Amino acid sequence: MYQLNQNETVNILDKHRPRLALTLGDPAGIGMEVILKALADSAFSQNCDITVIGNRNLLLETYKQLSSTDTASLANPAFIKVIDVPVEREITGQIIVGTGNAASGAASFAYMEYAIAQTLAGEFDAIVTAPIAKSAWKAAGYNYPGQTELLAEKAGVDRFGMLFVARSPYTGWIMRALLATTHIPLREVADTLTPQLLTKKLDLLVECLEKDFGLSSGRIAIAGLNPHSGEQGQLGTEEINWLIPWLEAERQKRPNFQLDGPIPPDTMWVKPGQAWYGNAAVNPADAYLALYHDQGLIPVKLMAFDRAVNTSIGLPFVRTSPDHGTAFDIAGKGVADATSMKEAIVLAAELVSQRLGVK
Repeated sequence: MYQLNQNETVNILDKHRPRLALTLGDPAGIGMEVILKALADSAFSQNCDITVIGNRNLLLETYKQLSSTDTASLANPAFIKVIDVPVEREITGQIIVGTGNAASGAASFAYMEYAIAQTLAGEFDAIVTAPIAKSAWKAAGYNYPGQTELLAEKAGVDRFGMLFVARSPYTGWIMRALLATTHIPLREVADTLTPQLLTKKLDLLVECLEKDFGLSSGRIAIAGLNPHSGEQGQLGTEEINWLIPWLEAERQKRPNFQLDGPIPPDTMWVKPGQAWYGNAAVNPADAYLALYHDQGLIPVKLMAFDRAVNTSIGLPFVRTSPDHGTAFDIAGKGVADATSMKEAIVLAAELVSQRLGVK
């Protein structure tokens, strides 16, 4: 199987080489740089069939620029399989490295649309997406909260979620964190959360653990919403009114999975932090369900900012992405860290292999 530690050799049986589509993301950001750095590792080309979806000329320009300023190894675009997605020359001419705008948003949206269409047509097993800028998409006239929502719409699914996966470089422990709500304002979280929504997310998480990670049983930790999980109604009533009764009902439905919670949000991540940094005796859960964006992603990024991977669950194909943004402030400077992109490629191949039964 693949290893999520970039220092270890990637090896997988050649029964099936996962076919991965890598989108360039916003061409004004660091997407092209981290792709060139990641693909410099020959293990990827040996064990995966990788196609970059985007623009070869932009990739070549980035390669030439970085070759003169960056000491890190870069893949030569001449030896990368690239599919040029038609984008009007007028649009590509307005792309400015380091500045997301309507042109870069239009280009990144076109790359995504093409990759999704080809994957749904069976040309690829998975999509690995470089970061996009939501503001650039909006400037280009595309009003999606993010790539996940576009993927779900194009795939025709209404059950989907954002699962963040990372393997500790210290212990090898795998952290899995699912968000119940994603890109919505904080003031809307309490009204958006319902028993029906949490059941949908928990269904997705259990299905993912079984299908993608081979776990037919295990333990899932579920966060409370309020400080101290409401402290018996003193700090909020959502736990008493519906979250605890919902959790009791779910326990009866899922005998193979132990459901812990609602765990106070300020302590739920203590054991994962200990497991991540070296305390193997803490017995962390197999997965964590956070109720809103920052409740899950602040601890995930604190522990694993350079190697966490966002994977969209509930889709008919595998999709992964680095857990970082476009980083316009460092675009074109040759200093972007490609670790998370490497991890995203590795995880995509690993999940494809799991689904196809390649051991």
